[in-house]
Amino acid sequence: MDTIESKISIFALGGINEIGKNMYVIQSADDIVIIDCGSKFPDESLLGIDLIIQDISYLQDNKEKIRALIVTHGHEDHIGGVPYFLKQLNVPIYATNLTLGLIEIKLKEHGLLRQAKLFMIDSESKIRLGTINATFFKTSHSIPDCLGIAFHTPQGTIVHTGDFKFDLTPVDHQAPDIHKMAELGQKGVLLLLSESTNAERPGFTQSELVVGEHIEDAFRHAPRKIFISTFASNVNRVQQIIQAAIKTNRKIALLGRSMVNVVSVAMERGYLEMPEGTLIDASEVNTMNPENVVIICTGSQGEPMAALSRLSSSRFRQVEVLPEDTIIMAASPIPGNERSVSRIIDNLLLLGARVIYGSGNVTGMHVSGHACQEELKLMLTLMKPKYFIPIHGEYRMLHKHRILAEAVGVNRENIFIINNGDVVDLVDKKAIQTRSVDAGNVFVDGFGIGDVGNIILRDRKVLSEDGMLVIVITLSKSQGKIISGPDLLSRGFVYGPNAEELLNEVNQSISATIKKLSNRSKNQRELKQDIKKSIEHLLYSRTKKRPMILPIIIDI
Repeated sequence: MDTIESKISIFALGGINEIGKNMYVIQSADDIVIIDCGSKFPDESLLGIDLIIQDISYLQDNKEKIRALIVTHGHEDHIGGVPYFLKQLNVPIYATNLTLGLIEIKLKEHGLLRQAKLFMIDSESKIRLGTINATFFKTSHSIPDCLGIAFHTPQGTIVHTGDFKFDLTPVDHQAPDIHKMAELGQKGVLLLLSESTNAERPGFTQSELVVGEHIEDAFRHAPRKIFISTFASNVNRVQQIIQAAIKTNRKIALLGRSMVNVVSVAMERGYLEMPEGTLIDASEVNTMNPENVVIICTGSQGEPMAALSRLSSSRFRQVEVLPEDTIIMAASPIPGNERSVSRIIDNLLLLGARVIYGSGNVTGMHVSGHACQEELKLMLTLMKPKYFIPIHGEYRMLHKHRILAEAVGVNRENIFIINNGDVVDLVDKKAIQTRSVDAGNVFVDGFGIGDVGNIILRDRKVLSEDGMLVIVITLSKSQGKIISGPDLLSRGFVYGPNAEELLNEVNQSISATIKKLSNRSKNQRELKQDIKKSIEHLLYSRTKKRPMILPIIIDI
């Protein structure tokens, strides 16, 4: 019989019911192991927010138990939160060669590299983390050096797949280690955590090699310069672009800080092969024949400050898009980014460029890095878990993954669809879900981490939609009468001759409110509230808007 000390708990602090900010936790009585530390980009409602990361208050409360942060691969939704995490909890980080290189870039930018404890691992590594032992297996994805993890615990083996697909002809020659997966399943997997990104898509995900053929064909038919945009971290895609450029006798320039950084790290560490003399500086592009140049750039998701967006609006100093240049969108828009991407495509077409865009199934310029339904079922069949937690996806994806698991023989009552913070406990080799820990979003705004809450976001929303009205009044402290003002300053609310009549009404209303209150003993705070109430009612009745009202009272 297992004691309560050998209980194992599994929960997510990010990555469930969302795409991004992945973080999963395995805990025994005295040991905590964290898997991944990603970030998520904000939607349009989160005004001024740069990134969203995890609420790690539970980990801070149990920091003496944390043995390691293990990172499965180098995509932003798995490493983007690492610098912010290390500022609060400086724990040992284990990751593969390329993943460590990408993490180091971030740590340098934040001035954290010297104090960071970084350890390199590979698929043959074995790590002892207190009562939890970790071994690894190779997986295929859209970036090299991806790992799945097997945690050997007092309760049994828990497997985290990482991001994966079964690409049997991978560009990086890192084939998925199917034999190791099958061996784990043969020995017995108590619980499996498997990604669900493509759980709605039937069939198998195509090999990355297919994209290379289409890119080379497009390069051969391009009459002038080629701009090709993809995720900077999609190193396998970048390698195929390099090969197509070499075959069509084109030099390569890089645009975008993240693209330059990733290519530099990947070349230094042996994950990208590029003959000497192939890479040129962006400043050299205009000195070369246009049919001998390809530019690899960031901005495939419509990011306003990325290279492709600036090129589309002629805001890039060194290079410009000219008529008959070819633009290739070698990535599909993430849901929510479609409008921004469409705007860039419109601008590029207006510049006279030839733009290849659309679904990867149509253009052949993109395949997913994630497993579709048949591959998800294959993973489940190899692992043969008793218990299953679908992760890394929105609810409909997790739900679909549960149906796939049932189809290959996992009992429905042994499948847990959880929320971030929900804890699945393993006791006596049985799984139960009865409790939760704190989990949520923390907003990164410039240098501030967690400084921005709902009140600030609400104020930003009001300012963006209805503007603001500042009211400055000087009062006699002894008599409570107006000495000067009210002076009104409007921003984003009303402007011009049409506003004069309304602002005169506001002035009269303020004067009447102060006169009415002059005989009563009122402090500044109460007076400001009364002014705001009277003005809010007047402005809404006249304009149907609710601007932010800021009364400033000066007592003399």
